[in-house]
Amino acid sequence: MKCSFLWKLIRNRIRLASRSRYLACSDCFADQGLHLDAKRLGIESSKDCSQCSSPYGRKLTKQKLLMLAKDYFETGSIRRYKYGFAPAVVFNEYNERTSLNLSPPLSKDTELLCRLLGIGFFHYGPRAWMTGNIKPLKDLQDESTRLTVIRRLFSDYPKKLFQPENVFYRLRKSPSDPTQPSEYDTAPEEKSGTQRLSNAEYPALYASEDITVCIHECRLSAEDEIYVATLVPTRSLNMLDLTALITEKGVTEFDSLDLAIHLLFLAGKHSYPITRDIAKQAAQEGYDGIVYPSYFSLLYHGERSLLTTYGLSHRRIPYFQQIEEKKSASNVVVFGRPIAEKTLEVNCINRLVIGQVTYDYCFGPVDY
Repeated sequence: MKCSFLWKLIRNRIRLASRSRYLACSDCFADQGLHLDAKRLGIESSKDCSQCSSPYGRKLTKQKLLMLAKDYFETGSIRRYKYGFAPAVVFNEYNERTSLNLSPPLSKDTELLCRLLGIGFFHYGPRAWMTGNIKPLKDLQDESTRLTVIRRLFSDYPKKLFQPENVFYRLRKSPSDPTQPSEYDTAPEEKSGTQRLSNAEYPALYASEDITVCIHECRLSAEDEIYVATLVPTRSLNMLDLTALITEKGVTEFDSLDLAIHLLFLAGKHSYPITRDIAKQAAQEGYDGIVYPSYFSLLYHGERSLLTTYGLSHRRIPYFQQIEEKKSASNVVVFGRPIAEKTLEVNCINRLVIGQVTYDYCFGPVDY
């Protein structure tokens, strides 16, 4: 028994040592994007690199090299579709031959990664649901079946009550008179345009429970004069909560209403006719407004793609569902002109000054 225990201890220590051993450094990579990604992930060390002998490059363990391969090739090759997105390139240890057509110097860098990690890169054929092939989503795009799916939202998604003690924020750029509460109401008819959940015929006020989300949504620039109003309900507001992750038993990704709504709100302006119809029907059903996922939800939480395990969405796997639901950065839309109608009141007005903007990014291949 003691020998068995000692052998396990020695084996674990060998495994940990191999994981922490430096296999390469950032100076091993000639492609500038890959070099900079490696530098970002690497560890400061004055040891000579075992591959290129450089004492200056940031050192990379096996785990760091795997992160580098994932960031550069998988995240860096993500393609957006009309609804959904997926990487064009993936890798694994079962496919040790790389089938990509890469130009130098990236081809040589890729050979090094494959040799050190025992992997191969190949073109990825995403599961169809990742590119929007989901029946409820397809039905929402068809005007003849759209209303049937929208009615399901009112039974399948929860209500959320906003009470007078709840607060959320409305941000404005260069209002005529920032001290006036009316400046923070729904835009006047001649300026309302056509937005995600409203138009001139069905106006609505947009806000968020998170000021950072407001800043993302308003696409601000350095010279903007920015003001933020703190809004509070004057009565209980009955909201349709589309940020909820709904669990659907016996349903695959291809029939999931939850995934359909998730991808719908991550889509661009081509999705607006659908989301405006959702808002219109919600108002007719007696809702005061909608809590909905921000278009920037994934970026807000540092995610760049749809997370899957063996092609299964994490939103469909019980272990991950609570984590996935928390990734939804929420926006609020209240129907009508709620400040003029005294459904909301302006509790406070402040000037907002942005002190710093930072970006998290990685690189990716151009041709593959």
